[in-house]
Amino acid sequence: MKNLYIGAAYYPEMWDENELKKDIERCKQYGINCLRVGEFAWGKMEPEEGKYDFSWLERVVDELYKNGIYTVMCTPTCTPPRWMLNKYPEMRRVMPDKQRTRVSSRCHVCKSSPTARKKNAQVVEAMAKTFAGRKGIIGWQLDNEIYPSEGCYCENCKSGFRSYLKDKYKTSEALNRAWGMTRWSLEYNSFDDVQPPYPDEWRHPSLCKAWWDYQCGLICSFVNEQADILHKHGCENVGTDMMPTNSLSYYSLNERLDVVQYNHYDTADKLYINAFAYDFLRSIKDKPFWVTETQVGWNGSEYSENGYRPEDNCYANTWLPFAKGAQMNLYWLFRTHPNGHEIAHGALFSSAGRAYRVSEEVKKASDDLIKCKDFLEQTKVKSKIALHYSSTATNTFAYAPILKNLNYRQTVIDKYHAAFRHYNIDVIDTPHGFDGYEVIISPFLASVDENGFKERITEWIKNGGTWIVGPMTDIMDGNVSKYTNSPYGFLEELAGVYTKYQKPIDNEVFKAKWNDGEECGIGCCFDAYEGNETTKSLAQYSAGEFAPLSVVTERNVGKGKIILVGSVLSHKDLLKLVNKTPVAEASDNVILTERSGVYSGIIAVELQNKDGYIVLDGQYTELISSRQLSGRVKVKPYEVLVLKK
Repeated sequence: MKNLYIGAAYYPEMWDENELKKDIERCKQYGINCLRVGEFAWGKMEPEEGKYDFSWLERVVDELYKNGIYTVMCTPTCTPPRWMLNKYPEMRRVMPDKQRTRVSSRCHVCKSSPTARKKNAQVVEAMAKTFAGRKGIIGWQLDNEIYPSEGCYCENCKSGFRSYLKDKYKTSEALNRAWGMTRWSLEYNSFDDVQPPYPDEWRHPSLCKAWWDYQCGLICSFVNEQADILHKHGCENVGTDMMPTNSLSYYSLNERLDVVQYNHYDTADKLYINAFAYDFLRSIKDKPFWVTETQVGWNGSEYSENGYRPEDNCYANTWLPFAKGAQMNLYWLFRTHPNGHEIAHGALFSSAGRAYRVSEEVKKASDDLIKCKDFLEQTKVKSKIALHYSSTATNTFAYAPILKNLNYRQTVIDKYHAAFRHYNIDVIDTPHGFDGYEVIISPFLASVDENGFKERITEWIKNGGTWIVGPMTDIMDGNVSKYTNSPYGFLEELAGVYTKYQKPIDNEVFKAKWNDGEECGIGCCFDAYEGNETTKSLAQYSAGEFAPLSVVTERNVGKGKIILVGSVLSHKDLLKLVNKTPVAEASDNVILTERSGVYSGIIAVELQNKDGYIVLDGQYTELISSRQLSGRVKVKPYEVLVLKK
């Protein structure tokens, strides 16, 4: 990792040019060394069709660079100017009510519109010719928080959807079989019969997921067209800022991009969610990720919300991504807009240019990052444990959750990732390789019918890996259809079990015990297994109708083993299966990350606004305070300790 960047989104088009020098002084005073510009400024870049004016933006980039401030340049394709959307109404999305979006805010564009694609290419080409290789520009952001939402229902998108289905299924008969359309006599006579799912219908899960997959594919091509233009002109560090959910696959969208970019706006009490996100982002590409947006104080539109941030919460929020492997943390936004849709949103500075209390915390974080720069740049986060978090599972459970009120992402965070707050762990999707991992945990991985997963995971186990799998893994194919010969696609065979009973309903009746008689905490859903002569039962139901059948089984496969889990285990019991040593002993409110490379050490971040502790195994230098520490060390509310061994 070279260079660390801390900064904000900046909108020079909103301000008189004489404000730039004042804002540069504010940057220098508060340790800001990077600003993100251009993402909504298409109207000023192209005031008339085909007549581009980037001179004002060139002056901004050059002036920032003269003062030691770098720029992330953004393409403005999220907000075509009003004159363009009025002249070419076919660029605008059609909503489920068949009305085109009104020109009222942003994100108006239909991703399949040939006109929109053409206009995008033209403005990105013009930007690339102007800014490629320009000093001070360290990377590019494509569009803004690009996301399918409900998609576009124009005739062009509908036609594209039908072509997508035809390419995938070849015949309507094959589609009918895959989706089970004989139910309720819903068979399609041809692909022309297929309509997108509408929000006011009781919607078929297979149709919904197919529509979503099609929209996600459109977005990938929409982004890649821009990336290809920038790459053609030699532009580097091209990415697109994405939101927390994995329903738009991070792996697919970033496949042809250079740097993973991430926006989040979690409230003060939910910083732990970002630890999960960063363990996921870090694993996608073999390079540091960028946090391109987070709130510095409060969120807002025409009113403020997600309110008060306790003292030093912003400081911890700034540090956590760097601890987990980021190169950049940018806030939204630098200076509050004096008018418009987000007039009440918090920022580093008010519309009058005055700092907030939290601005001082950003300055403090910037100063402390400089103290730790060499350690951060010369070390990396390396993990021997991986946890699966799947885009396919996200979308499968969105339309067919099986368990009432199942929130797949939150379940993976709370029930699994939270157990590893004192461990290095990578969060990975199914395309990710398995090399280097000793343990892989795969709960709620609804479908593994992709990316050669079955063959790859089997080979990895045979070579010595431990796969802790279940519950509710391998229960559906990619069409959101259950298997008919077994509850699983291949898990019964690999694990050497027969699944006698399943109950996808939580209750307080079922209990379980390990072989040694200790209680085994279970919940959420319940599968009961009978093993064969090659299978060992590790835990059995001790109360409820499934007793004494197995809830956890183990089977050796080659040099490794598969551990099949039929319920959600407590954190303690999950860690018992993993059987790995944590980075250090610490209180639950402290997140630990071990770093290694030229140096080695630990970064501890307190996230719950209360005192905590860490127990060190030797002598460490705390780089922020220059203290020499050993043994049991107190960690104050929202404190960060950078401990070099």
